[in-house]
Amino acid sequence: MSLRPRSGEQVPPLTAQIARASNPDGTTAIWVRDRLDGLWGDEDFADCYPRDGRPGLSPAQLATVCVLQFLLGLSDRQAAEAVRCRIDFKCAMAMELDDPGFHHSVLADFRGRLAEDGRADRLLDLALARLKEAGLVRERTTQRTDSTHVLAAVRDLTRLELVTEAVRAGLASAVSRSP
Repeated sequence: MSLRPRSGEQVPPLTAQIARASNPDGTTAIWVRDRLDGLWGDEDFADCYPRDGRPGLSPAQLATVCVLQFLLGLSDRQAAEAVRCRIDFKCAMAMELDDPGFHHSVLADFRGRLAEDGRADRLLDLALARLKEAGLVRERTTQRTDSTHVLAAVRDLTRLELVTEAVRAGLASAVSRSP
């Protein structure tokens, strides 16, 4: 598979019109397209693909599918099916409505390409820089966390330790009483 970069890919007008009409409040996929359009370009993936061979799928589109897959908690099969069937996914990926999508195994192959030679870290750094440019991420600020879940985990652990200790003590007592 080789890379044939697509630059400045616009959402087909009919896809955009139907996606907006059927989802007036938007969806996660539409939000990603609206706010993060251009997060990656095919050119950013040039070192992942050879220069010759049969053209492959757009890596920028596959990266967008991976982001949506993570956000929505989808398996590879579910993500590939969403690309085939959901209008909002087609809008997010700038696809025609009649585009058949791709086989789910393509996502695993794509992630495999990203795992080589630190490519994923480089792309995440690029995405972070572009998110900062868009004003969606700020530079080093104080982050506050809610400790409720931490306290609940500690409480559960403490209870588990108490039950374990009670069972151990009961077994030790039973063993010491037996003849």
